[in-house]
Amino acid sequence: MRKLNPEYVQAVRDATNQCPYFNLLSMKIRELHIGRSIIEIDLEQKHLQPFGIVHGGVFSSIIDAAAFWAVYPEVDEDTGMTSVDLKLNYLGPATTGKLIAKGKRIKLGKTLGLAEAEVTDEKGKLLAHGASTLMVIPGFMFDPDRSALPPKFL
Repeated sequence: MRKLNPEYVQAVRDATNQCPYFNLLSMKIRELHIGRSIIEIDLEQKHLQPFGIVHGGVFSSIIDAAAFWAVYPEVDEDTGMTSVDLKLNYLGPATTGKLIAKGKRIKLGKTLGLAEAEVTDEKGKLLAHGASTLMVIPGFMFDPDRSALPPKFL
């Protein structure tokens, strides 16, 4: 099994955590490893729907991200991915605190990957669970410039 370059992981985390969509939701990659990821959101008023609970779209976004980032570390350096589908179950409401999504790779093939993620609050209460199928796309690199990133694997 290949080993991820910690410098690459840090560069990807830094870039992703500053991307517009992650900023919009205040979403952050906290951990990124081969086969797993942890994504967090510190909840704010902007995450709530009119009934005062976290909007389902926030849950779907963090599940989609955690599943994606659990698979991405294993694909080749010149390869990217995109979500093909997303299935989730809302299991409990949240109003304040933190959402913590733990992504886990289930399988990675040549053209498709499958991952799941569960979302808990900071006390460990399960709030949502989901699964995502991801399409592997050769030549769809994380950073087309490539000069800004160290090698992905050691």
